[in-house]
Amino acid sequence: MTNITPFLMFQDKNAEEAMNFYTSLFKNSEVTSIVRYGPDVPGGDEGTVMLATFTLNGREFKCIDSSIRHQFDFTPSFSIYVDVETEEEIDHLYSKLAEGGMELMALGNHGFSRKFGWVNDKYGVSWQINLP
Repeated sequence: MTNITPFLMFQDKNAEEAMNFYTSLFKNSEVTSIVRYGPDVPGGDEGTVMLATFTLNGREFKCIDSSIRHQFDFTPSFSIYVDVETEEEIDHLYSKLAEGGMELMALGNHGFSRKFGWVNDKYGVSWQINLP
């Protein structure tokens, strides 16, 4: 079977911090594996994430700390879309993800759902949070 997994490349050596933040926000979420660069593993700074896997509400993601500084980074043209069940949940997630980030669409009723908001978090990852 073919697996399709979202993959996040962090350029500020904060992949582990981001994973821990994300998994703290969603139920049924955890960091499942981390392989780090070490003294005998060339290509990255010792201790940074060479490859990690985590789940958010059971959905698998992979991420790395890039050892190369690229001319591109995360963009809102690709976002993580989250449907929630309660107003309390959308309010909590939106406020936590917006801390230190940037609001792209204010949390509110935009006509296509009861409540919706779009933010870039403090790591640059884009999130659309929806209460259908």
